[in-house]
Amino acid sequence: MKRFTLLQFTLWLLALCAGVIANIMVFHSYGMHKQDAMQAQLQRFLDLQPTMTTEQVVAEAPALAEQLVAIMPVQKLWLRDSNGEVLMAKTQRTEESFIAQIAQAQFDTVRSQYAVSQDAELRVEFIADLNDMADAFEQGLIYFVLVITFICFIPIASLKTAFRGYRRRIADIVANIIDQFVTSNEMPAPISRAFADDKLKLKLATQISPALNRLQAHLGLQMENITSSAQEIKKEAYKDVVTELGNRNMFVEYYERHIEHANGECFGCIALVRGTELQHINQSKGYQQGDEYIRSIADILTAGIRNYGSASVFRLNSSDFAVVLPNTPPKEVERFATQIQTKFNQYQKLHELASVAYTGIVPYDQHKPLGELLANVDVAMNIAQSKHANAWHVQRREDISDSAVQGAQNWRKMINDMLEKQSVNLAIQPIMPLGKSSVAYSEIQARFRDEEDHLLPTSTFMAMADQLGKSVELDQMIIEHSLNAIKSRNLSAQYFGINVSASSAHDDKFVIWLERRLIREGDFAQRLVFEISELGLQQNITASKRFISMLHRTGARLTVERFGVGLTSFKFFREIKPDYIKMDASYTRGLEDDKNNQYFMRLMVDLAHRIGVRVFAEGVESLEEKQIIEQLCLDGAQGYFIEKPKELL
Repeated sequence: MKRFTLLQFTLWLLALCAGVIANIMVFHSYGMHKQDAMQAQLQRFLDLQPTMTTEQVVAEAPALAEQLVAIMPVQKLWLRDSNGEVLMAKTQRTEESFIAQIAQAQFDTVRSQYAVSQDAELRVEFIADLNDMADAFEQGLIYFVLVITFICFIPIASLKTAFRGYRRRIADIVANIIDQFVTSNEMPAPISRAFADDKLKLKLATQISPALNRLQAHLGLQMENITSSAQEIKKEAYKDVVTELGNRNMFVEYYERHIEHANGECFGCIALVRGTELQHINQSKGYQQGDEYIRSIADILTAGIRNYGSASVFRLNSSDFAVVLPNTPPKEVERFATQIQTKFNQYQKLHELASVAYTGIVPYDQHKPLGELLANVDVAMNIAQSKHANAWHVQRREDISDSAVQGAQNWRKMINDMLEKQSVNLAIQPIMPLGKSSVAYSEIQARFRDEEDHLLPTSTFMAMADQLGKSVELDQMIIEHSLNAIKSRNLSAQYFGINVSASSAHDDKFVIWLERRLIREGDFAQRLVFEISELGLQQNITASKRFISMLHRTGARLTVERFGVGLTSFKFFREIKPDYIKMDASYTRGLEDDKNNQYFMRLMVDLAHRIGVRVFAEGVESLEEKQIIEQLCLDGAQGYFIEKPKELL
């Protein structure tokens, strides 16, 4: 195909050059002929002029020039005396194409002389106007190019089409021969009939068979490579990046293949291990330390299953791990849980944490659906979290219903005690303004401790409070303590952010209480910003709009936090009219190397600024991330690199 393309282009180029040269020669010949004719016409005109003195020639030069321009198509005309001085110059302005200008430039000025008296003469010089011929030359050249293009390309295009068809037919024939030989190791019937001579057929088979055998071996090797590559891709897709353990997809496939749909009888236990300090470490020490914390839990679990044969560890999400212990009875699993609890306790003391991880364990049988099993193990986890730090709990089959009630009762008692004692610790972390922005605020964060003064995982505590219907009371307590702390430290001139759960924001009684509370604060309410997650706002759009409208009536403001995790449409985003959005920390991590996240954040900044909404970034941990955020024109940054959370006394 490349040869055909080169051939047709070469022919077209040669024909074009020949045509251009021929057109130029013809044009030049006609141009010289026209100049000669104009010079003869000029000479006849001058011969008819009467004898004039030098003074008369000077006086009559303008009229003479007008007459000459009228009878001859010229671009420029000069009348000179015998000394060469210009008596009259005349120019005819005409529009010329680029090709006409090039063609016109081939011809020189034509000069003629006329004796006006015995001692004087008149010199006439002109440049002929050949625009009509140049236009004809240009049109002829265009027509010639079109004709040559048609003549050169159409036949070769037809030849290429025929060649493709011919090559396709040959390829089909060869493919059929190869397919039949590979499958049956025999020559096709048409070839066998074509070579009736046994000797010729044997010779043909002898010559072709080795090549086909090599082809078959090559195709087999390629198939093995493709299969191997597919397995590698699947392995990468099923691997957790931080811990290099199998992820949730691999866990689901493992369970379906080896437990739910296993051929033989199987039993064992599944342990759910939940890291409790990930969010706290991310906020106080940064996401890099958070990754180290997760890797440490993975290492402890991996080391703990070495004595349990075919046991496996998977990372299900950010802080949850699943440990599958096949053919292991609950009593033996209790020994495993005790061992990893000891390791967690050691890690807790070494790194001065409130806790490390809790473990919920349930036995499994063949054909049990995964959803039912995870529901039971989640109950076991709730019970374990209501005990001491790093506790574990085995959920036995006969205790499933009772255990669920027991876990809920323990959490309810703990939350009620904190509400009764009004026990909450507050920390504060600022948002640093960037660029031209001068408006930002400091976020107030709640912390909770148990009776032994151990710091409880905030995310778990708030989730259980929401599950038990205690979110409204808890948010009211946090807001009251935050306002009292601000006033006691005389910080009323600053701006502060307070987190509110979606359950409280959608509760009518809480909205009425908060509106009255903000009205009572007067102008200070204008310095308060309430943060609600994007997913929380989506749970009840109507109630979310009502809550936001109330905040704006009282002068307070709203921040949509963890923005980008949900699927909020821009229409909804524009309707709720937030004052700020805080991009989820997952968009900040490694931002300097992630072009997709940079593009998304730039897009959100542009859209938000169009409707007057400021954009903040959280989870900023390095100078490189801060610099990229500034380049993307965000309005503020929050994170470990900016400033750690500090206790608000």
